[in-house]
Amino acid sequence: MTTTTARGFGATSVVLAGGVALHAINLFLTISLLPTAISEIGGERLYAWSATAFTIASVISSMLVSRLLARRGPAMAYLIALAPFLLGTVLAALSPTMGVMLVGRAIQGIGGGLIAGLGYAVIQTAYPERLWAKATALVSAMWGVGTVAGPAIGGAFAQFGAWRLAFWLLTVLGVGIAVVVPRALPRSAQVAVSERIPVVSLTVFALAAALVSVAGVLTDVALITVTIVAALVVIAWFIRRERRSAVRVLPATTYSARSPLKWMYLSIGILALGTVSEAFAPLFGQRLAGLPPLVAGFLGAAVSVGWSITMLFSASTTRPRTLRRMRIAGPAILAVGLTVTGLFQVDNAGPGLVVIWFVALAVAGAGVGIAFPHQLVAVMGSTTDPVEAGKASAGINTVELMGLAFGSALGGLLVNLGSPSMSRSAQFLMFGLAAIAVLGAFIARRTDPITRDDQ
Repeated sequence: MTTTTARGFGATSVVLAGGVALHAINLFLTISLLPTAISEIGGERLYAWSATAFTIASVISSMLVSRLLARRGPAMAYLIALAPFLLGTVLAALSPTMGVMLVGRAIQGIGGGLIAGLGYAVIQTAYPERLWAKATALVSAMWGVGTVAGPAIGGAFAQFGAWRLAFWLLTVLGVGIAVVVPRALPRSAQVAVSERIPVVSLTVFALAAALVSVAGVLTDVALITVTIVAALVVIAWFIRRERRSAVRVLPATTYSARSPLKWMYLSIGILALGTVSEAFAPLFGQRLAGLPPLVAGFLGAAVSVGWSITMLFSASTTRPRTLRRMRIAGPAILAVGLTVTGLFQVDNAGPGLVVIWFVALAVAGAGVGIAFPHQLVAVMGSTTDPVEAGKASAGINTVELMGLAFGSALGGLLVNLGSPSMSRSAQFLMFGLAAIAVLGAFIARRTDPITRDDQ
């Protein structure tokens, strides 16, 4: 830490904040330019696979963050994380077909999951304790930067038919961060960890999400049904293995009958799943309302705008009864916003309807912002065992990514079930996600039952 202190923390902040900003911008940039890209390279039925491939890879790589950091040290860990991200970005820029694009997105996801995790995990090593809170706030704020910059960059390049240049811009920014890494982060590694990676469980999870995605590109109803049933069987297998295995994706407390942790995780996953609507909003905006790519990109950011704003206000609430109500109200509000959005999905939509879409999607996002931070706190306090509490907290990012992966796969299925009518596809997606959000409101009632002291 001495050398880092002497050096100052400007370069360190550039790397950590810049890495998370790069990851966040990439997410929203891809959302805004993908409708234009598929007009050139084809593969509209594989639209949802772009997000699915990215998030499944991110889930798997997120499990490696603590191990990579312990064995390689912050500087080398960051360079290792940037390598697949840059490789995947170059592949996406060069992709002649949607198949190559998906390979690039999966490789990007490996790097993205590591970069996002390292952005927070390196703070304790790279900064003195007095700066931890400020550094965490700085890194978290980069998601807001991505919400604004991503659609703007992706939409602007798509607007002029130069969507590939957006990926090249990300590549240049990533290389710039990599150049700064060696003098910005400590190089020393910690003691190597002996904890094994839950390879089998992660493979089973990836298989389940892949089956849902495969169902999304099928046209025969019987085959779709068989594939969905197979996915449910694989999910049941995943849960059974997690309960019995000594090497798990989630902490053992999750599967305890008396612990509410499983319901907390399920609530977080459902909230994350609901945000998948933003990945499809630009596609609907361009196809149903004829929006230019730049404007459609910002329509995709409406959900994030909603949760970013409400999270600032909801995070200061401390009264137990109010917290419980917010955890239940969040998914209910998410369901209302998605339902209203679905009701107004029509062909040849005018500017007035587009405004309604944006507001309704922002309301849906507000539901996430109301409940999400308090579910995270509930997870952290779900057990008095400090070791299990640490594992429970570490599982939050994994569960969130799982929700996004399954949401992307399910979204693709619902959209393709509604084709060839884009308005019907949009309705299927919004109403389907809304129904799951309603279920989330009931599940949230089980995460923190009111005690007599709270009454």
